[in-house]
Amino acid sequence: MQQRTLTITNRLGLHARAAARLVKLAGAYRSDILLARNGARHRTVDAKSIFGVLLLAATQGTLIDVMVEGEDEQEALDAVCRLIEGKFGED
Repeated sequence: MQQRTLTITNRLGLHARAAARLVKLAGAYRSDILLARNGARHRTVDAKSIFGVLLLAATQGTLIDVMVEGEDEQEALDAVCRLIEGKFGED
């Protein structure tokens, strides 16, 4: 399992359009990709579920734990991190 903690930095946070980009990206990988608000790992959501991602209610400044496990976990983690760190291609 690979994991990393990232900060949501884009102005609008993890809103519908950003969540859709994340879900589409996550769906391209075979690995399980889970997200949680930092410190709340007992409440993880599937990054391949738009409903789950939106339930995080991650506004700007929210710390998110990204946990990936599977055959392509390193590639998946790197891609998800690039998307989040790149502000979902927005700002």
